[in-house]
Amino acid sequence: RLPSNTKMWVGKNWRTTVLHQLKKHCLCTPKIAKSKILGFFPILKWLPHYQLKDWLLGDIVSGLIVGILLVPQSIAYSLLASQDPIYGLYTSFFSSIIYALLGTSRHISVGIFGVLCLLVGQVVDRELALAGYLIEGSSIRHNDSCYAITVGATLTFTAGVYQVLMGLFHVGFVSIYLSDSLLSGFATGASLTILTSQFKFLLGLKIPRPQGWFTLFKTWYSLFTNLGNANVCDLVTSLVCLLILIPTKELNDRFKAKLKAPIPFELFVVIIATLASHFGHFNTEYGSSVAGDIPTGFLPPQLPNWSLIPNVAVDAFSIAIVAFAITVSLSEMFAKKHGYTVDANQEMYAIGFCNILPSFFHCFTTSAALTKTLVKESTGCQTQMSGLVSAFILLLVLLVIAPLPFRSKCVLAVIIVVNLRGALRKFTDIPHMWRVNRVDASIWLLTMATSAFVNTELGLLVGVLASAFCVLGRTQQVHVLELGRTTTREHYEDLSSYHGLQTHPGVAVYRYDAPIYYANQSLFKKSLYKCVGLDPVKEKTQRIKFNKKRRQQHGEDAEVPNVILHGIVIDCSSIVFLDTAGVNALKEVRKDYGELGVSVVLAQCNTSVLDTLERGGYHPTKKESDEGESNSLFFTISDAVCYVQSFSAPSRDCDAKF
Repeated sequence: RLPSNTKMWVGKNWRTTVLHQLKKHCLCTPKIAKSKILGFFPILKWLPHYQLKDWLLGDIVSGLIVGILLVPQSIAYSLLASQDPIYGLYTSFFSSIIYALLGTSRHISVGIFGVLCLLVGQVVDRELALAGYLIEGSSIRHNDSCYAITVGATLTFTAGVYQVLMGLFHVGFVSIYLSDSLLSGFATGASLTILTSQFKFLLGLKIPRPQGWFTLFKTWYSLFTNLGNANVCDLVTSLVCLLILIPTKELNDRFKAKLKAPIPFELFVVIIATLASHFGHFNTEYGSSVAGDIPTGFLPPQLPNWSLIPNVAVDAFSIAIVAFAITVSLSEMFAKKHGYTVDANQEMYAIGFCNILPSFFHCFTTSAALTKTLVKESTGCQTQMSGLVSAFILLLVLLVIAPLPFRSKCVLAVIIVVNLRGALRKFTDIPHMWRVNRVDASIWLLTMATSAFVNTELGLLVGVLASAFCVLGRTQQVHVLELGRTTTREHYEDLSSYHGLQTHPGVAVYRYDAPIYYANQSLFKKSLYKCVGLDPVKEKTQRIKFNKKRRQQHGEDAEVPNVILHGIVIDCSSIVFLDTAGVNALKEVRKDYGELGVSVVLAQCNTSVLDTLERGGYHPTKKESDEGESNSLFFTISDAVCYVQSFSAPSRDCDAKF
């Protein structure tokens, strides 16, 4: 029982520790406040050190070019998200400004991304159908477009809240579970769905977007059954635009090293097609389909529809994860290329607020976009000042040029289809991916097929589960390897892979190239017993049966035969972690072999494994220490081998201190 003064001291010390920790994390000094503000607004760090002579020209040029490219693409991808064209311009404008203030990457371009537009459009169409709105030809009627952007903005707001919460709780690590093969397969599968969804606009067909699973097959069925109703004017316009854009975009790609900036052929095609449609009266004379009007200026802000949040909460989570994963992947890729670092957690905040704040201004979900980021980098972008320049170009369009009739749906669909070329080229890489890594190629194929043929969101989930099972499966297929020492140095390698390796009489060295945990601890023991050629459990059982039979016949125990093997050294350099089951498995191995007179020791354990072994009570028991075995962990394999040899029998090669 502790004295009263000791209790008082312990209580006081506990309170002092708690107060110290609270002060440490909650105290706000001017220095801490300044650091927090600068960390949350990275622009305040780099803007005062902006190098006008070296950076300004490149930022202006890249910003102008990206801004020009954003105009037709923003209008076109609004169609994919089931929104009127004006909302795509709003989205690109606000996201460019907000990311320039909050983002840590100098090069990425944040705005509309095709896969996210597809996901948004699917949710919008579903909610419109549930609300009883009629959707004519998969395009929203003018009197229903307000509800459509309400759904899109509410979905965007919810996704942004998810992203900010993940930033607050520092769970940005979730993006590491979305591998490159998974994201690539998901994007390619979604691209097939996007491509299929645009054929009705290329043909001028008015068919609703199918809901649920297997939308790709449903869409193609509707296309073939309604092929006779195709609009000849839209079909001819689409073919002409495709014949112009595909070769010119290929020329841009082929000569991008020589061109200072890509030529904006998309904008030229939109302008020419718009003028032809307007003066040729394509809509009134030939029934050509048109998109909604683009009004001048900005609409007043509007709150999200709170009652819709439960309906879109699950969809918003998958959208939030995909948007963040794409943004961080591109940020880190270009940061590594140009020799600077990005803060993944701050990127979570940045992309989150790029969704939350614009959602009040009739915008939908955004993320980084690879094509426009590549354009920015290739045209001399140095900082996010280029994003502000792009926003200025969009502002001019919204205030001055917006009333022009950019309304031909088939032309906008052509722009989307042409921009899918890069994603569809991934199919040509399948043989190479298969040769490099069949597991990654299988994940790519499974994710792509599920995203395209079954359901886009399900494809992402299936890809994550497939990746997780592949990682788990790899730990289930690892086998114990017997090692031998090279003749020139104390280095050990797999006996089955190399010739000329030496072994130690009476001592065998083994390695297990995987963590030992609850899922594979049984497989580890079986593999070890098989590799050693001596199963201690079976051996003990056979000895018990033999002795029992011997006593029945002769009334005495049989003499235990000598085991040629004296010791086992397990190389733990490839074991990155253990859990309780893993520690218990090693204990059982040591105990079972110890009963046969075979010592088991570990070598080259990392710090984490050593800590786990200590907490799990792996060290020799008092009985084992009394019998002479005082050590079971060694820094090198050579030390472990010498110990086992000296422990089993005197050896001239090892120091007697063991």
